[in-house]
Amino acid sequence: MTSKPEIKLSVRNLVEFILRSGDIDSQFMSNSRALEGTRIHQKIQKENKDKGYTPEVTLKYRVEYQGFNFRIEGRADGIITNDDFAIVDEIKSTNRPLEHIEENYNETHWAQAKCYAFIYCVQNNIEEIAVQLTYYQLETDEIKKFIKHFQQNELKTFFFNLMDKYLVWASLTRDWVTKRDLSIKSLDFPFETYRKGQRQLAVSVYKTIVENKKIFIQAPTGIGKTISTLFPAIKAMAEGHTSKLFYLTAKTIVREVAEETFSKMKDKGLEFKTVTLTAKDKLCFKEESICDPEHCEFAKGHFDRVNLALLDSLQHENYFTRPVIENYARKHKICPFEFSLDLTLWSDCVICDYNYVFDPRVYLKRFFSENGGDYTFLIDEAHNLVDRARSMFSAELDKKPMLELKKMFKDKNPGIAKSLGKLNSFMIEMRKLVEDEHHCIQKDEPKDIYPLIMKFIKESEEWLVKNEGNEGHEKLLELYFNALTFMRTSEFYDERYVTTIENSQDDTKLKLFCLDPSYLLSEVIKRGKAAIFFSATLSPIEYFLEILGGGNDSYKISFPSPFDVNNRALLISDNISTKYRNRDKSFLSIAESIKSVLNQKQGNYIVYFPSYKYMNNVFDVFTKHYPDVYTIKQSADMNEEDREIFLNLFRSDTSDGVLGFCVLGGIFSEGVDLKQDGLIGSIIVGVGLPQICFERNIIRDYFNEKNNCGYEYSYLYPGMNKVLQAAGRVIRTETDKGIILLIDERFSNRSYLQLFPKEWFPHTRVRNFSELEKGLKNFWETH
Repeated sequence: MTSKPEIKLSVRNLVEFILRSGDIDSQFMSNSRALEGTRIHQKIQKENKDKGYTPEVTLKYRVEYQGFNFRIEGRADGIITNDDFAIVDEIKSTNRPLEHIEENYNETHWAQAKCYAFIYCVQNNIEEIAVQLTYYQLETDEIKKFIKHFQQNELKTFFFNLMDKYLVWASLTRDWVTKRDLSIKSLDFPFETYRKGQRQLAVSVYKTIVENKKIFIQAPTGIGKTISTLFPAIKAMAEGHTSKLFYLTAKTIVREVAEETFSKMKDKGLEFKTVTLTAKDKLCFKEESICDPEHCEFAKGHFDRVNLALLDSLQHENYFTRPVIENYARKHKICPFEFSLDLTLWSDCVICDYNYVFDPRVYLKRFFSENGGDYTFLIDEAHNLVDRARSMFSAELDKKPMLELKKMFKDKNPGIAKSLGKLNSFMIEMRKLVEDEHHCIQKDEPKDIYPLIMKFIKESEEWLVKNEGNEGHEKLLELYFNALTFMRTSEFYDERYVTTIENSQDDTKLKLFCLDPSYLLSEVIKRGKAAIFFSATLSPIEYFLEILGGGNDSYKISFPSPFDVNNRALLISDNISTKYRNRDKSFLSIAESIKSVLNQKQGNYIVYFPSYKYMNNVFDVFTKHYPDVYTIKQSADMNEEDREIFLNLFRSDTSDGVLGFCVLGGIFSEGVDLKQDGLIGSIIVGVGLPQICFERNIIRDYFNEKNNCGYEYSYLYPGMNKVLQAAGRVIRTETDKGIILLIDERFSNRSYLQLFPKEWFPHTRVRNFSELEKGLKNFWETH
C-alpha cells in the first residue's frame, strides 16, 4: 500500500470527462462504430504493417503529482516508427463527408492522441514526436489524415493542464475514500447476532474476494444472503482487495432489497456511495426517450452542466436511488439516465441488472471495454442467469420485415431496397431448408449472410441519419439494430452455438442460438477479480457451477435452512397428474384440493401453475364452485403499479384472507417477501417443467452429447428450480408458520426426491382429500 492515494484512469476517460461539452445527440451511428471500427482499424493496420506500423500499442504512465499517485493507461491505435522518428496514429471512422472534417474538427480526438504521444515520449525517452489523426469515411472508404509535430515539453504542458483540471475530482476521491474506509473499519455487523450459517457464509465471501476467485453459494431463505455478501465485500474494500462492487440482479424487487440493506448499514455508521441503475425508458422524463436536443431540453447542453451536477450530488449524497437521481437531474436540467451512468464512476457499489455486466450490447464499456479492473461481482438470484445469458448471447433475424421494408423503400432508396432484396432472397433459401417440422438446425454458422447484412447496415445508415421521423424510419431502425446485434453475436459463434431456422405461417426466423453460455460467462467474469454467485435455489450446485462458467478452481458451498422445519408442513398430493395430456381432467380435483387447504385455516395463500392457460382454466372452475372465496389472478401484462396492488392485498388485514393465482417462474414466485400472516401457504401445481419446444430439445440434445445430462439440464433442473422458489415464499422469518402443498404424481419419483433440499425431509404424502385434510388439521392444531 502506498502512502499517497492511487488514482487509476484511462486516457480516454480522462480526456472525455474533462473536455466534454454540448448536447446529447444519440445518433444511432455510434451503435455501429464498434462493429465497423474494428474492421476499419484492422484494415488500416494491415495496409501499413510493412511501413513500420505497430498496431494496438498499450501505454502506461505512473506519476506522482500534487499529492497523488496517478496511473494513466491506454491503447494507441498504432505507432509508426521510421528512421528513429515516431508517429502516434489515432483512427476514427465517420459517416460525415470528409470535406466537412477540418484539422480541428474534434478537440477530444487530438487530446487523446496527444496524451498517448506524451506517454510514448516518456517511455522511450524521445524529445519530438508526431501525432496523426486518420479519418475513415464509412460510405466511400476514403481516408483523410492530419498530422502535427510536437516537442515532449509541449505535450507535457498539455497533459498536466488536463491533470490540473482533474485535481478537484482526484481530491474528492481521496477525501471520500479516507472517510469511507474509516467508517468501514469501525462498522459492526448490523444485526445483534448472526443467524445459523450466516457467519460462515460471510467468511466464505470474504475469502473468495481476497483470493480473487469465484464461489457458488446455495443459501436458503432466511439466512440473510444480501447482508452476508455485502458486509464482507465492503470490509474487503477497506483493506484494498477490491475497488468497486457490482450487485447484479434480475428483478427490481431484489435491487430494492440491496438498497434496504445499505440503509441498515448506513444507520450503523457506514459511509458508502451506491447507485441503482434504472432502465432508460423508465427513467426518461419525456414521453418518448429520443435523446436529441431538438426533442429533449434535458439532452440540450447536458454535457455543459453534468460535471457541476456530479460535483453537487457527490458532495451532498451517498445513496443514489431513482428518486435522488431524478431530483438532481431536474435541478441541473440534465438527462437522468446518462447522469446515473456517470455516477457509476464515483460510486463504491453499482446496483443493476445483469445486462450491465454480461450483455454484449449494453454492458458498461467505461469499466469493461479494455482490461476490466479489481471489481467484485455479487450475482444475486444466480439461477436466473442461465436463461438470461442464453438470451444475451443469442441473436435472430426475421424475414417478414425485410420484405415489407424492401417494398417500402423501392422508390425511396433503391440502395436500401436492393440490400434488403438480397437478404430476403437469402431467407427464402433458408425457408426451403425447413421440411415438415417447421424448423431445422445447422451446426455451421450462416457465413453467407454476413456480407449481405453488412451491406444493409452500410446502405441504411445515411438514410436513417437524415430521415428521423419520416415514414419507415422506426421500422428500418429496428431491423438495423437487430442486424448489428446479429453481427456482434456472430463473433462469439463456436461449438457452443447452433444456427436454427424456424418457419411460421408467414415468416422465417434465422437465429444464432447459444446453447451453452458457460465459456462466454467465464470470459466476462475475467473483467473483474472475484465473483460471488448466490441463490436460495442453486441446486444441484454442480449443474450451476458448470453452466455458469465456474471452472475447477471455483469454491462451492451449501447451507441448510436456519428456520425450524417444524414451523411448516410439506405435503405431496401425488394422486393428481398435471402432465399436459391429463390437464383437462385435473381442473376440478385441483380446485377441490385448494378448497380443502382453505377449509383447515383461513388466511392468505398463493397457488402456482406452470402456465397462464392452466391457471386460467383452474381459476374459472374454482370461482364457479366457490364464488365466496376472495380471489385475485396474475395477468401477463402487469406493470409495477399492478404488481404493488396485487401484493398489497396480501399485506392488508383481511379477516377472510385472499387466494392468489399465479404462474411459476413469474414475478410473484421469486423475490416476494410476505412475512407472518402475509402468506401462510403455497400450493404448487406441477413440477414446473419448461414447455416442451424446439429450442429446449436442442439444448437437451447438446448436453446429452456433452455429458449425458440433456433432459436434466434442459427440463428437470430449470423446472424444479421454479418449484423451490415458489415454495420459498412461505417461511420468511423465524416465527413464520405455513404449509406447502405440492400437487403432481411426479413429486414422489426418485428423480425429484433427489432434488429436494434437506429441510424438505420428512414430508407427508397424501393420496386423497381425507388424508390432505387430516395432514393440514394436524399441523394447524399444533401451530
